[in-house]
Amino acid sequence: MMATDEILKRLDALESENKIRACINRYMDLCDHLNPETPLDELGQLFTEGAIWEGKGARYAKSFGGFKGRKAIVDMLAKYTAEPAHFSLNVHYLTSEVIRVDGDCASASWNMLQVSSFSEDGSHLNSARLTIDFERQSDTWQMSHFQTENRFSRPVSSWNDDAHLPVPGSEK
Repeated sequence: MMATDEILKRLDALESENKIRACINRYMDLCDHLNPETPLDELGQLFTEGAIWEGKGARYAKSFGGFKGRKAIVDMLAKYTAEPAHFSLNVHYLTSEVIRVDGDCASASWNMLQVSSFSEDGSHLNSARLTIDFERQSDTWQMSHFQTENRFSRPVSSWNDDAHLPVPGSEK
């Protein structure tokens, strides 16, 4: 029979995984809606005070670089909120999740697909591998090291087209 301490440890890990999912999902939701009304204080609170945010690999290291500290990360993201907003459409999809909790630290990874259209015209499809370390501060999980590495990027003509959507039994 499993000891109470072991059960509590496993329960804490499961609850922590859910809080980590909530953290990354809130981050992606805020990034999907970057504009002058974006709550940058809330965005910043998703990161530890000394967090690192960095683009990895040839494409993202060159495009994004790296930022150390919550203020530097928020300042970088704030550039996307100036009028006119950088994105007219921005949607992030996360898949292939792995979360490993070890006490007050955790490491996680996701494959990300990003669908974007830009206010200045054009659209892009990007895929990246996210590798993120988290730390528990009191009962809140925050990102301490955010890494994004491009898998592929390509321009596309547009995302929303009025072309007929084929559905069985429907007329053209």
